[in-house]
Amino acid sequence: MPDLVLTLIPLAIGSAVVPVQIIITILLLRSPGGRITAVAWVAGMTAIRLVQGLVFGLLLGARSDDAGGGDGGSSVLVSVVLLVLAILFYVVAARQLLKHPDDDAPPPKWMAMLDGVAPGRAFLLGVGLVAISAKFWVFTLGAIAAIGDAGLGLSGSIAAFLLFVVLAESIHLAAVGFSYAAPARAEAALARFSALLERYNGPIVIALSLVFGTWFLIKALTGLGII
Repeated sequence: MPDLVLTLIPLAIGSAVVPVQIIITILLLRSPGGRITAVAWVAGMTAIRLVQGLVFGLLLGARSDDAGGGDGGSSVLVSVVLLVLAILFYVVAARQLLKHPDDDAPPPKWMAMLDGVAPGRAFLLGVGLVAISAKFWVFTLGAIAAIGDAGLGLSGSIAAFLLFVVLAESIHLAAVGFSYAAPARAEAALARFSALLERYNGPIVIALSLVFGTWFLIKALTGLGII
C-alpha cells in the first residue's frame, strides 16, 4: 500500500497541475455560461477517465489472470510506464526551454471559442483534451497499472482509481466549488490566478516537468532493479 500511494499521488498531482487545463477551467468559469459550463467541462474529463479506467482496468486484469496471477510482469509494466512518463516530462521541459509549443496544448481556435461555448460542447472539450493528450494517457495507464500491481481486489481497486480521478481533477473541482460558494470573491481571485498562470506558464511547466520527471525516473529505475 505505501508503494501504491507513493506512485499514485505523484501521478494524480501531475495530472492536476497542467496550467493549460487550469486556465481553461478559469476562463469557462468567467464566461457567460459560467459555472454550468465549467461543470460540464469537468464532467467530460471525468467521463473519459472513467471509461479509460473501466476498459484498461479490465484488460490489465484479464492479462494478469492469464499470466497466472504473478505480479512480476505487472511490476515491470508499472516501471516501464513510469519511465515513459519521465521521458515525456523531460521532453516537455526541453521543448519549453527551447520555446517550442506544447503538442498537447489545445489549438488557438479552441481557446477562442471558450467565451460562447455551450455546456454540451464544454463536455466534449473535456473529453477531447484528455483523450488526445499523450501525457494524460500515460498518467491514467500508470495509475491503472500501479493499482493492479497492488492487488487490492475489485472494490479496493475501484476505490483507489476513483481517488486518483478526484485528485487528478482536484484543482478544477476546487475552482468550481469556490465559484459556487463565493461568486463575487471567486471572480477576482480566479482572474488574478489566471493572469499569474499565463504570465509564468513557462517557468511553471519547466519546474514541474523537471521535478516530476526526476521522481518518475527514480521510481522506474528502482522498480527495474537498476538502482
